Amino acid sequence: MSEQFLQTSIAYLKGVGPKRAETLEKQLNIKTYGDLIHHFPFRYEDRTKFYSIAEVHPNLPYVQLKGKITFMEEVGAARKKRLIARLKDESGQVDLVWFKGIKFIKSAIKIGEQYVVFAKPSSFNQKVNLVHPEMESLVEYKNAVQSSMQPVYPSTETLNKMGLGSKTIAKLNKRLFPQLEGKIDENIPSTILEEYNLIGREEALRNLHFPQSIEKLQAAQYRMKFEELFLIQLELIKLKLLKTQKSRGFVFDKIGAYFLDFYDNQLPFELTQAQKRVLKEIRKDLGSGNQMNRLLQGDVGSGKTIVALMSILMAMDNGYQSALMAPTEILATQHFDSVKEFLDQMNVKYALLTGSTKTAERRRIDEELQSGELQLLIGTHALLEDKVKFKNLGLAVIDEQHRFGVAQRAKLWRKNTQAPHVLIMTATPIPRTLAMTLYGDLEVSVIDELPPGRKEIKTVHWYESKRLRLFGFMDEEIKKGRQIYVVYPLIEESEKMDYANLEEGYQHLFKRFPPPKYKVSIVHGKMPADTKAFEMNRFVRGETDIMVSTTVIEVGVNVPNASVMIIESAERFGLSQLHQLRGRVGRGAEQSYCILMTGNKLSNDGKLRMKTMTATNDGFQIAEVDMKLRGPGDLQGTQQSGTPINLKLANLATDGDIIEVARDAAKSILKTDPNLDLPQNACLLNFFRNKKREKVNWSRIS
Repeated sequence: MSEQFLQTSIAYLKGVGPKRAETLEKQLNIKTYGDLIHHFPFRYEDRTKFYSIAEVHPNLPYVQLKGKITFMEEVGAARKKRLIARLKDESGQVDLVWFKGIKFIKSAIKIGEQYVVFAKPSSFNQKVNLVHPEMESLVEYKNAVQSSMQPVYPSTETLNKMGLGSKTIAKLNKRLFPQLEGKIDENIPSTILEEYNLIGREEALRNLHFPQSIEKLQAAQYRMKFEELFLIQLELIKLKLLKTQKSRGFVFDKIGAYFLDFYDNQLPFELTQAQKRVLKEIRKDLGSGNQMNRLLQGDVGSGKTIVALMSILMAMDNGYQSALMAPTEILATQHFDSVKEFLDQMNVKYALLTGSTKTAERRRIDEELQSGELQLLIGTHALLEDKVKFKNLGLAVIDEQHRFGVAQRAKLWRKNTQAPHVLIMTATPIPRTLAMTLYGDLEVSVIDELPPGRKEIKTVHWYESKRLRLFGFMDEEIKKGRQIYVVYPLIEESEKMDYANLEEGYQHLFKRFPPPKYKVSIVHGKMPADTKAFEMNRFVRGETDIMVSTTVIEVGVNVPNASVMIIESAERFGLSQLHQLRGRVGRGAEQSYCILMTGNKLSNDGKLRMKTMTATNDGFQIAEVDMKLRGPGDLQGTQQSGTPINLKLANLATDGDIIEVARDAAKSILKTDPNLDLPQNACLLNFFRNKKREKVNWSRIS
């Protein structure tokens, strides 16, 4: 009954009707009573406190004033037209200004009457004024019930014109809530509510819209954030449970000649403790009898490829084939070259398959793949083609997960009657709280240390005034035989200007580093793919000294001789982008440098980004700061797990502690009751059934 009531069309609520209902649906996606109570305020205002006009200054966030309108006039013409009204109290007077809706406002305001005004103070011509204030007559104000915590709801111009602004939304909620008593179902079991000291759902929703105190508001916010994160975690952990119970995996129980020969005789260096730990985790997965689904995170240069290769050798020892898939041809070729370096001394059959592979070579690969002779196939999306058939694919390694859609990966799984083990590698550091939320259905391994002896990249931040010093430094590095990247930003909104900057920068460098003494090449997104690949390969082969580029330098491109990364207009890049670009250098034995060039005027966020980059090379620290600066926003990979992450209150950047607690709670529920059969968990089962979440099968697992 309660769920049905919440599904009632918003049009039936007094004060709405069909026309307003249509606007609410279009503007705020509010269709039902349930949608309205889940449209939360984004801040709260104290409407009991008044300032005197003399106290008002532009640095105050919002002020509420009480006074008489003494004067009103229209000023300017056409686009510059504005309406000015003067509000006076015992301490002074202030101008109220409107640029829109002048006709309506002029007819509504009466000179000589007392008004209550609410607005953010601003300054014009060294004089304080209030632009587009909220106004009501003193009589209206006294008749309304005022709160020290008045909710303010997100609104739009269209809603305000239709009389559906924040105040009306609050009135509609006030009208609706008395009808909801006893009709809001609890969706968290009482055992969890008690254990984690959470208030009930109905009380939480009521206090989010009409808080009686700051303490009650905080308790309501905590409860609803916990709910959002708990339900997502429950879904993801259930997905993982389904995968392990449904997806039987090949059992790799042997550590044989391939692995041992490589470890004892071919491995040119000692593995780090982190690499050893991750290999143990992978080995445990491969021998469990369940399909492995593991995300392997590690900063650039942390040695993910060796871990992947040793996992592939385990597959070979157990008689299975492997596939290693990279997002671009240049990366697939680099994987092939590094594998070649390690496996050439061993009796291993491997091949490279990309869009450029010749027909005769393809035919040979197909034959050897189907006969089982070919043990490892490295390639791009070409591996997904229907004609690529394995005899017994046991392990699929995917580099840079977010570059492959869910459907593409599923295609690779279907190459076998039984899904292969899956290892996904990413060099994009994902903060732990985010990885837990986005990839909760995957096991996550982290290589959190670099091999010893690797020199840390030195990062400096220089302003434009050091341009000549920069050129001198570039000269010195080129004389030592090193190569240099110079990267320009490319932001779509200002694309023309950015290409002009890139072209201008290129010409400038060309004059300063003229041929034939220096070789400068350029790469950008508007180039044909083959020209871009040609220029990239020239740089990879060491035929050019300086590579001028927009951000099209592929993640993972390996040029050990490139020791300098210069990032122009560095303030226009996000932290994770800056860190990814810096990771293009520091791959050889020589000292590498990253130079961040910016203009003199930097925002506080810009300064923090530069400070973070110069202070640390740790990708995970950088990812945490980046997420706090930008908010999780539209995060890479939010749809990768198949579970949409739709948060209204919880913030993945700042609510890490709640994520941890919610995850523990979800784990404890599913550990004792994986199918939610117990009476105390019926509320959860009902919630998921009402939501009709097709992604999760809550029926009994056979």
